[in-house]
Amino acid sequence: MEWWKERAFYQIYPRSFMDGNGDGIGDIKGIISKLDYLKWLGIGAVWLCPVYASPNADMGYDISDYEAIMEEFGSMEDFDLLLKEMHKRDIKLIMDLVVNHSSDEHRWFREARKRKDNPYRDFYIWREGKEGREPNNWSSFFTPSAWSYDETTGEWYLHLFSEKQPDLNWENPSLRKEIFAMINRWLDRGVDGFRMDVISLIAKDQTFPDAPGEGYQMDPTLFSFRLQMHQYLKEMRNTCFRGRDCMCVGETTFVNTTNAPLVVGDGTELDLLFQFDLMDIDGGISKWDLRDFDLARFKQIICRWQQAIPWNTLFWGNHDQPRAVSRFGDDTSFLLWNRSAKTLAAAMYLLKGTPFIYQGEEIGMTNYPFKSKDELRDVESLNLLKHATRDEKGKAWKGILAKGRDNARTPMQWNEENNAGFTTGTPWIAVNPNYMHINVEDEQSEEWSILSFYRQLLSLRASEKTILEGDFVLLLPEHPHIFAYERTTQDSRICVYCNLSGEEEKLELPEKGQILIKEAYEDGILQPWGCLITKQNAENSG
Repeated sequence: MEWWKERAFYQIYPRSFMDGNGDGIGDIKGIISKLDYLKWLGIGAVWLCPVYASPNADMGYDISDYEAIMEEFGSMEDFDLLLKEMHKRDIKLIMDLVVNHSSDEHRWFREARKRKDNPYRDFYIWREGKEGREPNNWSSFFTPSAWSYDETTGEWYLHLFSEKQPDLNWENPSLRKEIFAMINRWLDRGVDGFRMDVISLIAKDQTFPDAPGEGYQMDPTLFSFRLQMHQYLKEMRNTCFRGRDCMCVGETTFVNTTNAPLVVGDGTELDLLFQFDLMDIDGGISKWDLRDFDLARFKQIICRWQQAIPWNTLFWGNHDQPRAVSRFGDDTSFLLWNRSAKTLAAAMYLLKGTPFIYQGEEIGMTNYPFKSKDELRDVESLNLLKHATRDEKGKAWKGILAKGRDNARTPMQWNEENNAGFTTGTPWIAVNPNYMHINVEDEQSEEWSILSFYRQLLSLRASEKTILEGDFVLLLPEHPHIFAYERTTQDSRICVYCNLSGEEEKLELPEKGQILIKEAYEDGILQPWGCLITKQNAENSG
């Protein structure tokens, strides 16, 4: 079995993980100081968010130099030491690869905007305007228009994200050659693979037509999962990954169960992909439209993806999502916070696939109680408020409190000391005030803690062949509150029962077996947010 199937991944957002020099910003030396903690937890691989040189218009996802380390995070020597220390502990490292766009401060773009005949001009996407306006009506994820005007050359450049993040032109073979060479240099350095940011967007409709509708519109068919994308990914695979013991996982924006099998499964493009149906489950037309969690829909999503592709990514959150326990669990009381964080973990991380745990999730970190926009740092949330009308401001603020990305980016809570032990300086973003009772140090010493539960769960996953290799079958499909499933091989059957509600539920087990893990379960009753994991061997099942 490939190593990336056997290991649990841990996502590190370096700016907020651990500050090693007291400047208020997490850094590489801080990460090194916590590697023993990750090993103790049972982590086998780390996805490291961008540490490249960047002006931080989008917190490192706007890269100005793909082969330099951001000074705030340290040096290349620090990075090499991090890689060495991780490998010493048998922890793999995958880096974030952001190649749909670069920073507008990248050398390529600085050259490209000088004049139309510059050799780097075609590294980006430029078009003439129409009647003094944008070339088309495409909308950006971060701004109303996906185009910005450049006065020097009198043309517009495309940016599907911030105007500080111009899209790269993958039609240009010279650009692809540069990107592939850069990837190979990182792999030669010892990196074990990449998480590829919005990689499904790298091919655009080269006619750049207007999207249907009035005003600025976002039509994914014009820039997502286009045929050329498969050509580029296959070329990347053959040029960079073929013959290496590495992995690549794509952030495949606008993926679905129809186009996903075209990208993973046969080893010619990506190994894994992130699917986002679950991240959209409590939204409407946009992510800011809030609605309640729907368990029936959740079951449909899980089953659909477990059947659609051979191996899934398993996650409740990441740096772009709010805190999982605040979003999907119940953080209104200590008891329900503790139970729901554990039960969410059991519901997700024993499914067929590779767990991706976001930093702080394992101790039950919660959303931050923001009081004003001055506390925000995220460009997406700030732009939402900037472009909201007076009547929309209230809805926008409510959306930010529930789903704003800064919720996940507050500093990691290590102990009860000042700033939760994250820094001796002034943190770049405020520490959640609940760190006095939600922190690593306290939870390491308590058997009932969320952290202890995560460690137990990851140990179970690593030791049980049935969890790694077994088939997935949904149980109790019509139950309004319990999410249950089994993982089966010829030798054994492991059943997972999770009460994803605040109601007490009676649980009738079809057969007796060994209880592996239980939380708030006694005498056939699953308490609110309780869970039960059982095992039956072949000789005592049926």
